[in-house]
Amino acid sequence: MKQAIVGVLGGMGPEATVRLFGLLVAATPARRDQDHLRILIDDNSKVPDRNAAILGHGEDPLPYLEESARLLQQAGADFLVIPCNTAHHWLGPLRARVSLPILDMVGAVAAAVSAVRPRLSQVGLLTSIGAREAGLYPTALLQHGVATLDTNSDEQSALMNVIYRIKAADQGVRDDVIQIARRLLARGAEGLILGCTELSLVGEMRELGCPLFDPLAIVAQRAVEIASNWDRGRADLESQQIRTG
Repeated sequence: MKQAIVGVLGGMGPEATVRLFGLLVAATPARRDQDHLRILIDDNSKVPDRNAAILGHGEDPLPYLEESARLLQQAGADFLVIPCNTAHHWLGPLRARVSLPILDMVGAVAAAVSAVRPRLSQVGLLTSIGAREAGLYPTALLQHGVATLDTNSDEQSALMNVIYRIKAADQGVRDDVIQIARRLLARGAEGLILGCTELSLVGEMRELGCPLFDPLAIVAQRAVEIASNWDRGRADLESQQIRTG
């Protein structure tokens, strides 16, 4: 059975890219080195700030994303994974510019949320301001009949402070994330999406007592499934490109 070569369009930020690589390795059923997938990573930390671009006062990241995608394609990648939620705002235009299929992390998370039983009616979003303004998760979850609950302006400001502190290697943010999460739960959220890859670095938050959806873990599992059975996985990805590209 042919295995695909996974291309990781990373660097947004670097720690999240490292985390995805570890999750890909952990998700692969392997008894020896040779059982693991071949993974190519472009850790392009020079991609401009996605939030600033979406808010209208930053450089367009799309040319940088395209450059990385083409580099990974030339190196031999069969499909791409982007470990940045906010960068998925450019997923459609990027798909139009490159021929490699790109796994949709936001779509994979929406499918995972919709698969939970008993069914969740509303999930809270812990996302970047850019992802919130772009409506990435509400749009994806609406297709599955799941409502979303956003942070208010004060909570979003606090969350962005947390996100940039994580990017600066500040490890003391966990209590701040827990506090914001509990406010969403108190307003009716039945589960939470860690919709910024920096939040995937915070660690376990089991004390919240609700389903937590980590996009990095979800996309890593899906990427391993696709790459491990590439004949079937390629067909699935190409079908998705046609529907959403």
